[in-house]
Amino acid sequence: MRISSKRRSDWMWAYIMITPLMLGLLVFYIWPVFQTFYFSFTDWGSFGKYTWSGLANYKQLFTDKDLLYAFRNTGIYIITAVPVGIILSIILAVLLNQKVKGLSVYRTLYFLPVVTMPAAVAMVWKWLYNSDFGLINYVLSKLSITGPHWLTDNRTALLSIIIVAIWSSIGSHMIIFLSGLQGISESYYEAASIDGAGSFTKFTRITMPLLTPTIFFVMVTSLIGAFQVFDYIYMMVGEIVMESTQSIVFLYYKYGFLKNAKGYASSIAVMLFVIIMIITYIQMKIQKKWVHYE
Repeated sequence: MRISSKRRSDWMWAYIMITPLMLGLLVFYIWPVFQTFYFSFTDWGSFGKYTWSGLANYKQLFTDKDLLYAFRNTGIYIITAVPVGIILSIILAVLLNQKVKGLSVYRTLYFLPVVTMPAAVAMVWKWLYNSDFGLINYVLSKLSITGPHWLTDNRTALLSIIIVAIWSSIGSHMIIFLSGLQGISESYYEAASIDGAGSFTKFTRITMPLLTPTIFFVMVTSLIGAFQVFDYIYMMVGEIVMESTQSIVFLYYKYGFLKNAKGYASSIAVMLFVIIMIITYIQMKIQKKWVHYE
């Protein structure tokens, strides 16, 4: 009886401790998901009034040219920023995993963009990209090259945002890869050295296969984040976004907060949620074929 009473007491205190967190999740995460799903079937008018519209918003998704452009831009962003960011992060992690002088300084420098506010990062890069007196175009002018209008030209605006996104994400990914590299036992490398394996062979046959769980984690989180890209577009380009830089989340923001079409904006959010869930599910299934665990 004492054990049973003590167990009930432990369970009671456990529930008391997690209640604030559960309430926060319920109020700020779980309830808004169901609310957004409901609002996706409504049509909003003035003063917060809305009426049931059925599948009208979802039908509009298939005829909205802006959504098609947003998908295209988000797709370009994903296939560019995600793989390039992961590759560069792995290279930096491998280099910073060596025993060199000033290693902690280099790690700190590469991690600085992670602890810097996105607004500050966007502001600095916006000044760097300035076509009239920005540092990048100034350097190009010294090389007798006329710099483009980085953030106002359809040909370079999205690329400019992708560069900033890669630069700001490398630090966090690098730290994750560093932890993955340091979790690989030295005995594998010692055995490979005895067999006469070189550095390249060790990297391709030992480091990369044993790093695949970390790569998989970074890939999943990076893809989810890339689908939700918004902050750098909003802060560097502004509310009047060009066709070449409009992302899916920015389109949601435009309809929900600028055009007051909250019903249609909710349908965009639901569609994006479903797409991310499907892609994540596919990744979870495919990872069994290429992710190697010790």
